[in-house]
Amino acid sequence: MLTVVPVDQASWADLQAIFGDRGDPARCRCQYFKETPAQWKAGTAEERAERFRAQTAEHATGLVAFLDGEPAGWCAVEPRTAYRRLLRSRLVWDGRDEDQEDDGVWAVTCFVTRKGFRRRGVSAALAKAAGDFARERGARAVEGYPIVVEPGQKVAWPAELFVGTAGVFAAAGFTEVSRPTARRVVMRLTC
Repeated sequence: MLTVVPVDQASWADLQAIFGDRGDPARCRCQYFKETPAQWKAGTAEERAERFRAQTAEHATGLVAFLDGEPAGWCAVEPRTAYRRLLRSRLVWDGRDEDQEDDGVWAVTCFVTRKGFRRRGVSAALAKAAGDFARERGARAVEGYPIVVEPGQKVAWPAELFVGTAGVFAAAGFTEVSRPTARRVVMRLTC
């Protein structure tokens, strides 16, 4: 059984199990889009983990998926304005004329699926729940910035899947609003 809850209904131990202590998720802790390039370069994994812990303790900054009662995955979803780097990214804004400071638009920036729980629908459940989560908190829309993976296509760098795939977002009801590169799309769900 797969369930998804706001992060304030999960424990730090649950998040630790999902993010682990090695690899990109453990180093990033969903801080990449929140920090400036200079902050990112100067920061350490330990500092990012502490910021992540404080952020998730202050308010629900995302969702946690449980599969058969075990912590299985994470999805970051907050107002788009919470992500400093995202507000300056050409992968979000090329070809778009929209108020970047609109707090009514939320963003899904990151998925982490725990080793041993992949390919079991965790990201799909999190993407679907992200729309409801944002809507319940007053969002007018929620966006994702996934990569396009064609059927049968291999991903050269598996860590790039942290943004999700266009197929996962489409299955959750998101539609494409722009395609800034051949492999990156902006997808939106109106709440």
